[in-house]
Amino acid sequence: MKNTEAILVTPGLMKIQDAPMPVPGDDEIVLKVEYVGMCGSDIHGFESGPFIPPKDPNQKIGLGHECAGTVVEVGSKVKKIKVGDRVNIEPGVPCGKCKFCLEGHYNICPDVDFLATQPNYRGALTNYIKHPASMTYKLPDNMDTMEGALVEPAAVGMHAALEAGAKPGKKIVILGAGCIGLMTLQACKSMGASEIVVVDVLPKRLELAKKLGAMETINGKEEDTVARTKEILGEWGADIVFETAGSPYTAKQTTQLVMRGGKIMIVGTVPGDVPVNFLSINREVQIQTVFRYANNYPMTIDAISSGRFDVKSMVTDIYEYEDVQRAFEEALSRKADIVKGVIKMPE
Repeated sequence: MKNTEAILVTPGLMKIQDAPMPVPGDDEIVLKVEYVGMCGSDIHGFESGPFIPPKDPNQKIGLGHECAGTVVEVGSKVKKIKVGDRVNIEPGVPCGKCKFCLEGHYNICPDVDFLATQPNYRGALTNYIKHPASMTYKLPDNMDTMEGALVEPAAVGMHAALEAGAKPGKKIVILGAGCIGLMTLQACKSMGASEIVVVDVLPKRLELAKKLGAMETINGKEEDTVARTKEILGEWGADIVFETAGSPYTAKQTTQLVMRGGKIMIVGTVPGDVPVNFLSINREVQIQTVFRYANNYPMTIDAISSGRFDVKSMVTDIYEYEDVQRAFEEALSRKADIVKGVIKMPE
């Protein structure tokens, strides 16, 4: 077996090069990667370098963390996973010892080793990768490995919806109909919520939001988002407002959309300072950020397997591994057209 990996040589330039074949530790598996989803953080990394630059300027930087495939080797202590199993992997490996890990919030472990970022910048765009068996999940027979790779972004939406308390009767606004916004929409739907309004400025994304179950959509470029939302949901606004666009403008807008006693969930990565008019939300509104996910993979896999969560409909573009450079270039040049890009690894 021969291994290669796609490396970010400099911002804007990917190169596929030979890589050593991974050898599993006692508690690890080796995965033959079949699909890798292209996350917004990967696209940002391609364009500008990682959000957190490595301390060593010679550090090799890989991209990709949403992946699934088939197990080709297991360590001596691995019992529940065997060669030939179709699996996906949870890309963050926490320390397991700190206060946050011990309290069950391993997603905010300060020493987490997350694919394509610090400390190792090891990417999933590779033929073979090793990973702890404890962070590896078998896929049901009715799920393929493309769906398996998309469990990762779906788990982000699931975690956000759970933290927000999405359930029947809640009035919800989702700002942003990109991948994470649409995953959040589906997560809220899977928990029984139905009064969901999705806001974006791209018609293609709004059409997809409607297809995936949004009660109403608003084009923020053409309509007054606040006024239109209150026409749909009522004068008090929304119980829950999700910011998934990662925009200071939409982050600021959340306070105008949330009702008294409601909740603002910041899911997107919002850069810079955002002014918040606390006087406008001083009627017991909660503001919460969410970071990745914790303990959400099994329930997300079940939601996809049962048909309550449709991740494949969000895939607009599939690229071959050898076209990885073009894949990332088009992720930037065709932002209005691409909802979710996926890279297919060689068979």
